[in-house]
Amino acid sequence: MSKRIVREILPVKSDIVFRLFFADERDTGELVRFLKSFLHLSDDDYDELEIADPHLLREFDGDKLAIIDVKLRTKSKKTIHIEIQLRISPELKERIIFYSSKLITEQIGSGDEYDTIKKVISIVILENTLIPDSAKYHHRFVMYDQEAGVEFSDLLEIHTLELDKLPTNADGTELYDWAKFINAETEEELNMLAERNPQFQPTVVKLRELSADEKAREAYERREKARRDHNMYVRAARSEGRTEGMLEIAKNLFNGGDSVEKVMRMTGLSRERAEELRLQQ
Repeated sequence: MSKRIVREILPVKSDIVFRLFFADERDTGELVRFLKSFLHLSDDDYDELEIADPHLLREFDGDKLAIIDVKLRTKSKKTIHIEIQLRISPELKERIIFYSSKLITEQIGSGDEYDTIKKVISIVILENTLIPDSAKYHHRFVMYDQEAGVEFSDLLEIHTLELDKLPTNADGTELYDWAKFINAETEEELNMLAERNPQFQPTVVKLRELSADEKAREAYERREKARRDHNMYVRAARSEGRTEGMLEIAKNLFNGGDSVEKVMRMTGLSRERAEELRLQQ
């Protein structure tokens, strides 16, 4: 009797897994349900979804740590851009605004009028907190006069979904269940979700099927390797930068007449390295 191989569930909050799960032009049902859980678009706008680069799995090069996102257009030509961020960088807010604005400006060609611009919606899913001043896990940002309570335009809309802010108890919204699904790391969490909300039973089944796909798993593992390699290079570069900085400080201290002992204390350099630098001055 052959033994059945049990595969661990692939994490949906991995950008490559999210892309493979949701951006399948042959089956947009899960993507539509996810979008409807927090976007206020008309139902018929979802009737025609044009997904950019729907064949990612065939062309994916997991050795390169490029941004993997989901970009699509609705029936009325609104652009929706979705990305996963597992790490909060200091300039992330600026990058989100820049990229969202770029999706607007690239709609205008030579001779086009401004009234041809269609709405751009950016959805950023984050594992950690981006907005520490609010306990809400979902935010919708638009151009808005807070004092007058008036919206200037709805052409640009930015949504953030911060997974680490999810409350323990369900709040009764579909968005909460989607966030729990994306954040799930174990079969137990997925089973609890499907038990609480039967609508997610086929969603969980689809994820199990994706997790059993060898090509999808290979893409995920290559993506993780690229991420680990990238982080290793970044740490090495920072370490090298700190070392170079300490050497410069040591040289300046010696030029100012300071002792080897003080240089060692100020920079953390070994006596041998400090003595070597002193002799070079």
